[in-house]
Amino acid sequence: MDVLTKNFSLFAKGFLGTVELTVYASLLALALGFLMASFRVAPIRSLRALGTVWVTVLRNTPLTLLFFAVVLGLPRFGLVLPFQLFAVLALGCYTSAFICEVLRSGINTVPRGQGEAARSLGMRFGQTLGGVVLPQAFRTVIPPIGSTLIALAKNSAIAGAFSVTELLGTYKTLNELGYSIIWTFVWIAVGYLIITLAISALFNIMEKRWGTAR
Repeated sequence: MDVLTKNFSLFAKGFLGTVELTVYASLLALALGFLMASFRVAPIRSLRALGTVWVTVLRNTPLTLLFFAVVLGLPRFGLVLPFQLFAVLALGCYTSAFICEVLRSGINTVPRGQGEAARSLGMRFGQTLGGVVLPQAFRTVIPPIGSTLIALAKNSAIAGAFSVTELLGTYKTLNELGYSIIWTFVWIAVGYLIITLAISALFNIMEKRWGTAR
């Protein structure tokens, strides 16, 4: 317990850093995922192609490599941001590809007749997607979206290697101070467990309220 009680402020700072990183990256991933899912089912070929390229590239790129591309590549084009924002961009863009495919799979579960009926009433593509298709699709994809965001929370550990304050990075300081590395990692694991269980509980509540009965 000494490693926790004597360094609680350090653990708390890392824990809050991970929570903040997870929240912001999740919001970005959900927004981009929704946008790309819309592109992938759009009637315009160029938008479908853009969505396909986005998903294919990001899903097949290692997250660590994406971090290097964002942190080291963007400043070469004049975009200089705090490391935390770079981490949010990398995590959010990477996860958005998986969110996109989850949403697209949900859209495919909605009977085609729903969209055809909406179009027969004069609704445009955006109105049909936002007002008819997505509300039904969302109910079926709540659990996989929750699982994807839990993976995002765990993937945030990579950010510690890029000068971002987060939970896993606390082990470096504690190791230098001579604390047991085993107990350090035990308490770090407990911190991640709290975060992932909180996300799981949130999506369980959402599923019970809005999810599709199975």
